[in-house]
Amino acid sequence: MGGIHQFVPALLEGDATGGHVLEIRQLVRSFGLESDIYVETIDLGLAPREARHFSDYPKTRADGDVLLYHLAVASHLADFLYTRPEPLVIDYHNLTPAQFFRGWDPRAALYQVWGRAQVARLADRAVLALADSAFNQAELVELGYEDTVVVPILIDLDAFDAKVDEKALDRLAAAKADGGADLLFVGRISPNKAQHDLVKALLAYRRLYDSAARLHLVGRPQSPVYLAALRRYVSDLGLSDSVDLAEGVSQAELAAYYRAADVLVSCSEHEGFCVPLLEAMHQGVPVVAYGAAAVPETLGPGGIVLASKAPLVVAAAIDRVIHDARLRSGLVAAGRRRLADFSPERTRGRLVEALGRFLPGDGGSGTADAPGSADQPAASGVGAGPR
Repeated sequence: MGGIHQFVPALLEGDATGGHVLEIRQLVRSFGLESDIYVETIDLGLAPREARHFSDYPKTRADGDVLLYHLAVASHLADFLYTRPEPLVIDYHNLTPAQFFRGWDPRAALYQVWGRAQVARLADRAVLALADSAFNQAELVELGYEDTVVVPILIDLDAFDAKVDEKALDRLAAAKADGGADLLFVGRISPNKAQHDLVKALLAYRRLYDSAARLHLVGRPQSPVYLAALRRYVSDLGLSDSVDLAEGVSQAELAAYYRAADVLVSCSEHEGFCVPLLEAMHQGVPVVAYGAAAVPETLGPGGIVLASKAPLVVAAAIDRVIHDARLRSGLVAAGRRRLADFSPERTRGRLVEALGRFLPGDGGSGTADAPGSADQPAASGVGAGPR
């Protein structure tokens, strides 16, 4: 029997997909199989010590190998894997539709069109497609993927408990001592994440409820054009001292941001899963989120899902969560319960079941509960409806 080898464009520290890839490697190796990671960008992040360049794979391949491709951005890996004879499994983390970049960053929009074309092309090559959410699965089915199953992203949230950047925590605590709530958003700085709408909500919140409130936008920039526009917007509104643009932080610094936060707020218009929702639940931070794409599916009953992201609506929800102690404690408890649906043990079981045909022995004979609330569809099988 060959190995199960993963292909991912880049392997970045603190990135949810990167953590997922490392967890899968460990799981596959626990079955006694070879499992290596191949990347397109070898000189970035964790890749130099954890991965090999994808061009090395033909030299190391073995009979019986299965290739697992993490599809989240356009990449030359897609063309390479399309031509390979080995069975191909897709793990689809979603690509942002180009429409969100048009008007902001035309070049980025073209890049997304390329990526979407790659997803469609690989449909006739994949023997199995995994999807982080039923929302993602529905896209795969629409594109012609025949064998699909929902397996949430495998993430070890205990990493947040291991190390916190004390200097960052002290800095955030000092600001909090002067008064004002700390609103947090975690995610790439990108038009679909709609950080500009969060800035609007902050302006409304400061005018109506808390003139000292701060907004922390934590994430790597995906679009320099959007980042520049966002900076100008913040400055034009006179909020430069109240909006913290933390463009990429360490895991320890991220843990500090969560510990200092009063609420996680999202106005994002497109999410294929949204790992920060789980991170906030784990840290006991209540969540207020606009209910777009996969957000309602992932959040479930673990937070407040808004039907509108109008600034006044978002601001009112934030104020209630911060000042209604009973609601706040109820949301934190609901988040803990929801988080159990995505426990590493449960997700590993779902992954083993999905990959069972490629694992030795009875690797795929077990069953696992779907990580959904009682009123949600089962998160497995072709065509399960959207998170």
